[in-house]
Amino acid sequence: MKVAVTSQNFRTVTGHAGKTRRFLVYDISSPCSPCEIDRIDLPKEMAFHEFRGDAHPIDGVDALITASAGPGFVARLAQRGIEVVVCGEADPLIAVRDYLAGTVKPPLPHDHDHDHDHDHGEHHCHGHGHAHGNSN
Repeated sequence: MKVAVTSQNFRTVTGHAGKTRRFLVYDISSPCSPCEIDRIDLPKEMAFHEFRGDAHPIDGVDALITASAGPGFVARLAQRGIEVVVCGEADPLIAVRDYLAGTVKPPLPHDHDHDHDHDHGEHHCHGHGHAHGNSN
């Protein structure tokens, strides 16, 4: 099983999942020791906000952990069989571990001082903490 984490800087869990182009991918086959197995760095047109194709590099993960996601993004990924987990944990490995333990920290308040055209509804669900030691 695999879990992806939105991480624009490859160090922390970041938000705006629909616009994210960088993901850390963890193998959670061994829940006691999830490990980072991949880093995905996509071109702008592959961010879900822009993407309109069938196959996407994030396909195949069981869950996606992020700091923020709107209901449209949550619905799009649900159609792909991917659970979206919104959390308030900044460390990706801890977030993955929390997800696996069912103890996801609630998301932080969302910053509304930016201009865009999507709904701010948050999807809160139990998560499998997805955090892995940084290799940077």
